[in-house]
Amino acid sequence: MSLKYKRILLKLSGEALAGEKGFGLNYDVITNICKSIKECAELGVQIAIVVGGGNFWRGRSSGSMDRTRADHIGMLGTTMNALAVADVLESLGVDVRVQTAIAMQQVAEPYIRNKAVRHLEKGRVVIFGCGTGNPFFSTDTASTLRAAEIEADVIFKATMVDGIYDKDPHKYPDAVKFDELTFTDVLSKNLAVMDSTAASMCKDNNIPIVVFNLNDPSNIVKAAKGEIVGTTVTE
Repeated sequence: MSLKYKRILLKLSGEALAGEKGFGLNYDVITNICKSIKECAELGVQIAIVVGGGNFWRGRSSGSMDRTRADHIGMLGTTMNALAVADVLESLGVDVRVQTAIAMQQVAEPYIRNKAVRHLEKGRVVIFGCGTGNPFFSTDTASTLRAAEIEADVIFKATMVDGIYDKDPHKYPDAVKFDELTFTDVLSKNLAVMDSTAASMCKDNNIPIVVFNLNDPSNIVKAAKGEIVGTTVTE
């Protein structure tokens, strides 16, 4: 079996884990996602995962709350998601470790780059919680940072749409989908694929991104094999 990517960083949004409920955890949805992650791992792909927390908390919607405190609450939400995904993966027989950017050793390992890489080399799936561990940085930026640190070949950004469009396809039926883009395009056209900090980091570190629809979790496996799914962003 030929694989295009040996080591991937998979970004899962919190909303994806909630399914149609839009809040909390939908274990049927998580199980289907984890089955595809397991299939990838069995093919020999080294998989690291960054999870968002939007199914529990969105810092930018926290009203008058102090931004730093709101972001810390969001980091705790990502940890809940990381533990839930780890639990489902373990139930499927996948060897997995959770690492968090904020120390909470009773429930997860602290993030240590060399240890994370060693887990990947041993075939374990590694899930990163708490984003970067700093307020004012999104989990998209955390994905880019971790991908650079572990020297991932690519970032898979699993979303609720089947790629990147010139405008919101849910609002505009004439929205045009892109098959390929550059990070310069993403930044200059202000395309809503990720925040500008994350896009700039990918551009500067030459890390490609594949954006695809997670409603079909098999897209994770297809993308790992190099099949064309969604939109690919390179520089």
